[in-house]
Amino acid sequence: MPRCTHLDSIAVTQLPEAVDGCEDCLAAGGEWLHLRICLRCGHVGCCDDSPSRHASRHAQDTGHPIIRSIEPGEVWSWCFVDELAMRIPAVQGETRIPPSPLG
Repeated sequence: MPRCTHLDSIAVTQLPEAVDGCEDCLAAGGEWLHLRICLRCGHVGCCDDSPSRHASRHAQDTGHPIIRSIEPGEVWSWCFVDELAMRIPAVQGETRIPPSPLG
């Protein structure tokens, strides 16, 4: 069974209580669909179904490999390098998020 080889890069193990939305969309006046958090630095970006795909862009620009969904009820993470979905029990918490501007 494939395993993520980047778990040692995780620095964020406690999710924030609340976020305002995709950091890059908010700065640029854009819109997002779903939110993801970088488990290396805590950057909040939008998913690949969003127009700007900021979470993927952040991973590509920084080399930070793992994101986690912060959508209500979702506990999955994704490693961009290993192209692997997983659950990381060490990451705790639930984040209040605003409604998506795209519905």
